[in-house]
Amino acid sequence: MKLNGSNVTIMVKDMSKSIAFYESIGLKLQQRWGDNYAMVEGPGITLGIHPGGNENSNSGDLSIGFMVDSFEEAKSLLQKNNIKITHEADDGKSGNYLYFSDPDGTVLYFVKPKW
Repeated sequence: MKLNGSNVTIMVKDMSKSIAFYESIGLKLQQRWGDNYAMVEGPGITLGIHPGGNENSNSGDLSIGFMVDSFEEAKSLLQKNNIKITHEADDGKSGNYLYFSDPDGTVLYFVKPKW
Protein backbone atom coordinates (compact mmCIF):
# COMPACT_ATOMS: atom_id res chain seq x y z
CA MET A 1 0.00 0.00 0.00
CA LYS A 2 1.17 3.50 -0.83
CA LEU A 3 0.01 6.54 1.15
CA ASN A 4 -1.09 9.25 -1.27
CA GLY A 5 -1.52 12.14 1.16
CA SER A 6 -2.48 13.08 4.67
CA ASN A 7 -4.29 15.73 6.63
CA VAL A 8 -5.24 16.76 10.14
CA THR A 9 -9.00 17.17 10.55
CA ILE A 10 -10.33 19.85 12.88
CA MET A 11 -13.93 19.78 14.09
CA VAL A 12 -15.50 23.23 13.84
CA LYS A 13 -18.78 24.91 14.67
CA ASP A 14 -18.94 27.30 11.69
CA MET A 15 -17.40 26.17 8.39
CA SER A 16 -17.34 29.58 6.68
CA LYS A 17 -15.90 31.36 9.72
CA SER A 18 -13.17 28.72 10.13
CA ILE A 19 -12.22 28.70 6.45
CA ALA A 20 -11.99 32.52 6.46
CA PHE A 21 -9.81 32.36 9.59
CA TYR A 22 -7.33 29.90 8.09
CA GLU A 23 -7.20 31.89 4.85
CA SER A 24 -6.45 35.02 6.91
CA ILE A 25 -3.29 33.41 8.32
CA GLY A 26 -2.04 32.35 4.88
CA LEU A 27 -3.53 28.93 4.11
CA LYS A 28 -5.34 28.40 0.80
CA LEU A 29 -8.71 26.77 0.30
CA GLN A 30 -8.00 23.61 -1.71
CA GLN A 31 -11.55 22.32 -1.98
CA ARG A 32 -14.90 22.71 -0.25
CA TRP A 33 -17.85 20.36 -0.29
CA GLY A 34 -20.60 22.73 0.90
CA ASP A 35 -20.91 22.63 4.67
CA ASN A 36 -19.79 18.98 4.79
CA TYR A 37 -16.01 19.27 4.57
CA ALA A 38 -13.24 21.52 3.30
CA MET A 39 -9.49 21.28 2.90
CA VAL A 40 -7.10 24.18 3.40
CA GLU A 41 -3.40 23.84 2.84
CA GLY A 42 -0.11 25.50 3.46
CA PRO A 43 3.47 24.37 2.88
CA GLY A 44 3.73 20.81 4.16
CA ILE A 45 0.25 20.60 5.71
CA THR A 46 -3.35 20.03 4.74
CA LEU A 47 -6.06 20.72 7.31
CA GLY A 48 -9.48 19.16 6.99
CA ILE A 49 -12.27 21.42 8.23
CA HIS A 50 -15.24 19.32 9.34
CA PRO A 51 -18.52 20.42 10.92
CA GLY A 52 -19.08 18.99 14.35
CA GLY A 53 -18.63 19.67 17.93
CA ASN A 54 -20.76 21.52 20.36
CA GLU A 55 -20.17 24.11 23.03
CA ASN A 56 -18.18 21.60 25.12
CA SER A 57 -15.93 20.17 22.39
CA ASN A 58 -12.39 21.24 21.72
CA SER A 59 -9.24 19.94 20.14
CA GLY A 60 -7.77 18.63 23.39
CA ASP A 61 -3.98 18.89 23.64
CA LEU A 62 -3.49 19.32 19.91
CA SER A 63 -1.48 22.28 18.64
CA ILE A 64 -0.50 23.07 15.07
CA GLY A 65 2.64 25.04 14.24
CA PHE A 66 3.59 27.00 11.16
CA MET A 67 7.24 27.91 10.51
CA VAL A 68 7.78 31.47 9.30
CA ASP A 69 10.79 33.37 8.02
CA SER A 70 9.85 36.66 9.69
CA PHE A 71 8.69 36.84 13.29
CA GLU A 72 7.65 40.49 12.93
CA GLU A 73 5.61 39.83 9.76
CA ALA A 74 3.82 36.95 11.51
CA LYS A 75 3.02 39.16 14.47
CA SER A 76 1.82 41.93 12.17
CA LEU A 77 -0.44 39.48 10.29
CA LEU A 78 -2.12 38.38 13.51
CA GLN A 79 -2.59 41.97 14.65
CA LYS A 80 -3.96 43.03 11.24
CA ASN A 81 -6.56 40.26 11.42
CA ASN A 82 -7.44 41.02 15.06
CA ILE A 83 -6.25 37.59 16.17
CA LYS A 84 -5.29 37.64 19.84
CA ILE A 85 -1.76 36.47 20.63
CA THR A 86 -2.15 34.31 23.73
CA HIS A 87 1.57 33.86 24.41
CA GLU A 88 4.82 35.09 22.96
CA ALA A 89 8.04 33.25 23.77
CA ASP A 90 11.70 32.90 22.92
CA ASP A 91 12.89 29.61 24.39
CA GLY A 92 16.53 30.56 23.85
CA LYS A 93 17.24 27.42 21.80
CA SER A 94 14.81 26.51 19.06
CA GLY A 95 13.05 29.74 18.17
CA ASN A 96 10.63 32.58 18.72
CA TYR A 97 6.96 31.61 19.12
CA LEU A 98 3.60 33.36 18.77
CA TYR A 99 0.70 31.34 20.15
CA PHE A 100 -2.92 32.01 19.18
CA SER A 101 -6.17 30.06 18.69
CA ASP A 102 -8.62 29.46 15.88
CA PRO A 103 -12.33 30.34 16.35
CA ASP A 104 -12.97 26.93 17.97
CA GLY A 105 -10.05 27.10 20.40
CA THR A 106 -7.50 24.94 18.54
CA VAL A 107 -4.06 26.11 19.67
CA LEU A 108 -1.89 27.34 16.80
CA TYR A 109 1.53 28.93 16.70
CA PHE A 110 3.95 30.64 14.36
CA VAL A 111 7.62 29.87 15.01
CA LYS A 112 10.72 31.55 13.62
CA PRO A 113 13.24 28.72 14.05
CA LYS A 114 16.79 29.45 15.16
CA TRP A 115 18.28 26.55 13.20
